[in-house]
Amino acid sequence: MIDINAPIYVLIFFLALLLTVLAERALIPMLRRVAEQPIYEEGPSWHISKCGTPTMGGLAFVGAVFLCSAIAVIYLSYKNMNKEALSLIGCVLFASLNALVGVIDDCKKLKRKQNGGLTPKEKLFLQALIAAAFLFYRFAVEGYNGVIYFSFGEIDIGLWYYPLTFLILLWITNCANLTDGIDGLASGVAFAISAALFLICCALSTDATIIGAALMGATVGFLVFNLHPAKVFMGDTGSLFLGAMLASAGVIIGNPLIILLLGGVYTLEGLSVIIQVISYKLTKKRIFRMAPLHHHLEKTGWSENRICIAAIILTLLLAIPVYLVYLP
Repeated sequence: MIDINAPIYVLIFFLALLLTVLAERALIPMLRRVAEQPIYEEGPSWHISKCGTPTMGGLAFVGAVFLCSAIAVIYLSYKNMNKEALSLIGCVLFASLNALVGVIDDCKKLKRKQNGGLTPKEKLFLQALIAAAFLFYRFAVEGYNGVIYFSFGEIDIGLWYYPLTFLILLWITNCANLTDGIDGLASGVAFAISAALFLICCALSTDATIIGAALMGATVGFLVFNLHPAKVFMGDTGSLFLGAMLASAGVIIGNPLIILLLGGVYTLEGLSVIIQVISYKLTKKRIFRMAPLHHHLEKTGWSENRICIAAIILTLLLAIPVYLVYLP
């Protein structure tokens, strides 16, 4: 059965794609003048060739998704789907504020001309405030709800729902940021997650499906310029926005846990960093040749395109168990 909202999903997808492509084409020449990407000194030696590639290209798809979401909110309000409209507003604001943290971080890096912007503590503090505000907004709009929904039923975890969701929001947002290290990886994985989210939520959650459609269009539009060899990088501006948007989608469909599985590539990237740090501090030995995981794969001989394709395939495969445990 075709979802009656299918036309708005199609419109949002193509509009996000078109706006991202047009905005990126206009933005890249400006970014070349003011935003050349500093390269991590301890990264793979061959990444030096990327020095000078403009960054903060995520501004294009952040603006595109924001505009598409505004159109979607108007549509939802017209259809008297006010609850979904308010839910979508909360997600976009949450992601946009994380993008603002990314802008501050990127600008600091550019000003210092090195790959070090906000300190981890500064970034985490700001993200924690934003996540707490988002959950408070959800509580104000939706009321208390400590239930997590599965295909086999629901589990009420009570007040533990809020600290658990808080941690998931921070985890996914920051792991998406860690994933942004080679051409096309962060945008390719975000596209695969968005596509899976769209298919899983279609006809079940209008607001989540709109997020999936908008992010699919935006990431495809960005990949036009970000596939290897990349003409532009998204920067923390884009990666924090994508991670936050996808994490918030898990909240609005009533099961933030499934984003941990659907975003399995994010989780692997984050765990690789944690394992590397713990191993080195305890034994002075490294488990991986370099963390995050995509750099380890590079150092074992994998090409950037091969890593991206493998990550996209893994994400789509992980969508199968998510489909089974979430859909009624």
